[in-house]
Parts: sequence; C-alpha cells; structure tokens
Amino acid sequence: MEGLLNLLTGISVVLIVLVLVSVRRMHVRVEYSMSWLAAAFALLVLSRCHVALNYIAAALRIDSPALALLTLAGCLFLLVVFRLSVVVSALKDANIALAQRVAILEYHIRSHEEHQA
Repeated sequence: MEGLLNLLTGISVVLIVLVLVSVRRMHVRVEYSMSWLAAAFALLVLSRCHVALNYIAAALRIDSPALALLTLAGCLFLLVVFRLSVVVSALKDANIALAQRVAILEYHIRSHEEHQA
C-alpha cells in the first residue's frame, strides 16, 4: 500500500509542476488550471494523510485505503474532465455563432459594395 501511495504522491507532484509550467508558458489559461491544481493538491494531501485516508476508506467501505484514494482520484479527475467538456462545448457554440455573424456581415458588405457600383 505504501508504494502505491508514494506513486500517487509522485504523480500529483508531477501534475502540479506540469500545470504550473503550462500556465507560465501560457499553454493553459489560469481559470482552467485551477481545477487541475485543486485535484492534484487533493490527491497530494490525501496520499500523505493516512488518518483521513483510513476514514474515507471506512466510510466508503473499501478495505484498502490506497484503493479508496484511487477511487476518489478517478472521481475527481472525471469531474475536471466534465467541467472542461462543458467549457469546450460553450466555446464551440460561441464559435459557431461568431462565424454566422461574420458571414452575415460579409454578405451585407458585398451587397452594399454591389449597390454602390
């Protein structure tokens, strides 16, 4: 169990570093990085806090605290991915609306130019 918890600690530290580097290089916007940072910090804290992890495992009725942590991590990251899917969907809808408005404006410009010629 301790080996798995150490692995999860390492993964969470690597994720935190990757997110911070990506924000610094402007590959990821700050508002989208916050959910990744929160999930990674939660994973880091829970992988090091055995008392909380044992309590969570008992509450979930899972024998292994490490398995309880993996279950929680999976749920956390599914929530993050869902949140980002909602953002991407909204951006796609906004992009379609913007493309339609540009097409309408181009049509008006062309008809105005033809009317003047």
